[in-house]
Amino acid sequence: MGPTTSAPRRAHVGALDGLRGLAVAAVLLFHAGHLRGGFLGVDLFFVLSGFLITGLLLEELGRNGGLRLAAFWERRARRLLPALTFMVISTLLLAWAFARPDLLRYALQDAPWVAAQSVNWHYIGERIGYWNASGTRLFAHLWSIGVEWQFYLAWPLMLAVAGRGPGGHRRVALVAVAGALVSLLLMIRLGTAVDTTRAYEGTDTRAFSLLLGAAAATAPIRNAVAGLSRTAVDVLCVLLLCGLLASWLLTGGEKAPGLFQGGMFAHSLAGAALIALLAHAPDGLAGRVIGSTVPRRLGELSYSLYLWHWPVYLLLPRPVTGFGGWGWTIIAAGLSLLAAVVSKATVEDPIRLRTGWATGRRGWAALAAAAVMAAGLWAAIPRPRPGAGTVDVSRLSQSWQNGSRQETEERAHAEGLTPRGGRPGRRGDAGGLWNQRHRCALRR
Repeated sequence: MGPTTSAPRRAHVGALDGLRGLAVAAVLLFHAGHLRGGFLGVDLFFVLSGFLITGLLLEELGRNGGLRLAAFWERRARRLLPALTFMVISTLLLAWAFARPDLLRYALQDAPWVAAQSVNWHYIGERIGYWNASGTRLFAHLWSIGVEWQFYLAWPLMLAVAGRGPGGHRRVALVAVAGALVSLLLMIRLGTAVDTTRAYEGTDTRAFSLLLGAAAATAPIRNAVAGLSRTAVDVLCVLLLCGLLASWLLTGGEKAPGLFQGGMFAHSLAGAALIALLAHAPDGLAGRVIGSTVPRRLGELSYSLYLWHWPVYLLLPRPVTGFGGWGWTIIAAGLSLLAAVVSKATVEDPIRLRTGWATGRRGWAALAAAAVMAAGLWAAIPRPRPGAGTVDVSRLSQSWQNGSRQETEERAHAEGLTPRGGRPGRRGDAGGLWNQRHRCALRR
């Protein structure tokens, strides 16, 4: 069985890093309350992941006629798991030291599901609404990491079968498009629920974003894009980018009409088209703008920045900063960026680039030590009791009743109906008159 059509090796495309930087900025602004449709930036992450992963797998399939799946999964683990582990350990320690008891308790409950890369299905199964309960979950944002990991496990297996032999790219494109349409139908069906968490976090309902990106990496789509002139590519890129930005600005949150009935699919389709165009002509006008220094550098930090921003947002008390609105956002985003830089420099890059301590036996020893440390920390942290740190409602009720009684007596004294500190007397005296008026007021 001969190798499939080989995809040409692509140089690193700075414009795609810039696009990732814009997406993570949208998510950060959404979670800070400044961009109602910024959550759509996650869709763009998915499309980029599907495009890049499928492109790499098709290149390998074209060169070798097969895929080394174990090596692929090892590369994905090396790229993603160290930073995730570092963030989870650090977040648990910070929550233990500074967080409310409920935040710590839920973080300890969710951590094993994060380790299993299935926290999205944990939230769905426990009916923990993304839109109304994420403020109590330090790892709520990791649902998307779970979706990507589940895609990384399943899609290479399908691609290894569909992509072999002549016409492999065309079959992969057909499978990706067909899968995306099935995923869309599932979202339309499940997106009508009162709580749309199932449609929003389900791997099956969000697969269309990853699969549209995968389709954009195949030869049929690349050949179609290659037939466009440079001017046409620039015009289309500008229109698509403006459309994405407008959707982030104008989408009114999860209740936006049509969002789960095709709106998110249209956003992902536009993102896939923009990515295919930028990959074909990265040195065009749009490619140079999107790939400029600031968005490109932000995109290079996007994974760590995404991991860190939500724990920082929840653990940083707004009153302590002395600022509100944009002041708090700047501080929170700055701390998230600092944590991302430290994580990338000390954990991500050394392991990804296979520096001395991260290779061979030392690398495996470091991995084992990190796993033991994470498991030991999770087991050692005391579980807060349910209700710890909350208000005792019975005492609050008693305090309110005492305060209400004192206020009523003060008012009666001011009206001359009873002496200050006196007890209501018989019906014929002033105290009795006060008591009668009080009962009448209660009836009214």
